[in-house]
Amino acid sequence: MNGTPALSILEAARGQVITADTPEYDEARAVYNGMIDRRPLAIVRAVDVTDVRIAVNAARESGLPLAIRDGAHSVPGFGTVDDGIVLDLCRMKGIRIDPGKRVGRVQGGCDWGDFDHAAHGFGLATTGGIISTTGVAGLTLGGGIGYLSRAHGLSIDNLRSADVVLADGSFVTASETSHPDLFWALRGGGGNFGVVTEMEFDLHPVDTIYGGPMFFELDDAEALLTTYRDWIAAAPRAMGAFPGFQIAPPLPFIPEDRVGEPFLLIVTCFNGSDEDAEALLGQLRAVSTPVAEHVGRMPYPALNSAFDGLLPAGLQHYWKAAFLPELTDGAIAAHLTHGPRVPAMESTMHLYSIDGAVHDVAVDATAFAHRNVNFSPVVAGMWPDPADNEANIAWVRDYHAALEPHTSDGGYINFMADDDQGRIRANYGPNYDRLGQVKKTYDPGNQFRINQNIAPAE
Repeated sequence: MNGTPALSILEAARGQVITADTPEYDEARAVYNGMIDRRPLAIVRAVDVTDVRIAVNAARESGLPLAIRDGAHSVPGFGTVDDGIVLDLCRMKGIRIDPGKRVGRVQGGCDWGDFDHAAHGFGLATTGGIISTTGVAGLTLGGGIGYLSRAHGLSIDNLRSADVVLADGSFVTASETSHPDLFWALRGGGGNFGVVTEMEFDLHPVDTIYGGPMFFELDDAEALLTTYRDWIAAAPRAMGAFPGFQIAPPLPFIPEDRVGEPFLLIVTCFNGSDEDAEALLGQLRAVSTPVAEHVGRMPYPALNSAFDGLLPAGLQHYWKAAFLPELTDGAIAAHLTHGPRVPAMESTMHLYSIDGAVHDVAVDATAFAHRNVNFSPVVAGMWPDPADNEANIAWVRDYHAALEPHTSDGGYINFMADDDQGRIRANYGPNYDRLGQVKKTYDPGNQFRINQNIAPAE
């Protein structure tokens, strides 16, 4: 389709409009996943809500596809599109922390590193992800699993309101009292309903935490995983911890002769006293002595950015996700078979615990329906060389297939790959039909479809 009408409309934007003729076009169209190579007609770096409305109107009136980008971390590459408009919110970085009310307002271009830094200055935080360069909006709209989930729920459970530009270009604020149906859908329904330009979150007293990574011998992995499932269930909610499989990177605390070997990894984050933390961690160390660890008191943002250096933009990415009601012996056996085969230093499996405060919210209270499971595993294939794609994708698929007999339907939409569209209904679970009705109300033409897409109800 001829994009001339869209480009004409975009001339009204104050932010930069980048096309194939712009020198930085190749840099601007790149996203986190190096497998994705798409050529948009235009990339709009919006600086305010008016720019967002202009871009939405340009796409709608020209009949062009529209991709929304905040952190560009989408593994399927939903932050870009061929021959359409990319609305890039990276210039919208405003943050305001109200320490008295323990509330933070965050614009749509912020990542979790931005938000963590601003809130930490007041000894506050809310549930974010594991990689600080992930966009706040993208992670939140899909649910938002992180270190603080057991204590404070998902990111969406801390969302108070959201400013949204809708498919018709109108602007609304969604909350429990204003457009409550839209607010319900935004909390777990992904980017299906509009462009979120600003979000308001509850914050919690989280300043320094006690924790960090612990690397254990693979020979002890079965005993550790068996211990972990009972240990985390009994642990206070202030303890966030997940196991994984990881090839040891060249870090100062890793013995030089063990770099490059696979280990069972357990990462902990305890928002309490050193003494209580050490008592809890002692229960894991009693099962196996860590080969290496970097555990102690640190600022919360330091832990929430600890994996950033290992995972720069441009790696090849292929992920699969699931939900585990329980960490059964059969699931542990699948992990023991496939986890030690982790093919690259950047690749991993993380097994996130989502009990505690996540279970306090009813299945139908937000769009995120998977409130009755205890774990969310992600098999995250990440590696630098495209020549390894076939073998590494096979590792992810084989691992996920081995877990399937032990999982419930669906998986965490933020961890889905581009070949998971057939799982859409299961991923949204029993809330899918209601989401379709909200979609019909706010985006009947499915303008916002470059995502884990919910079709408007018929």
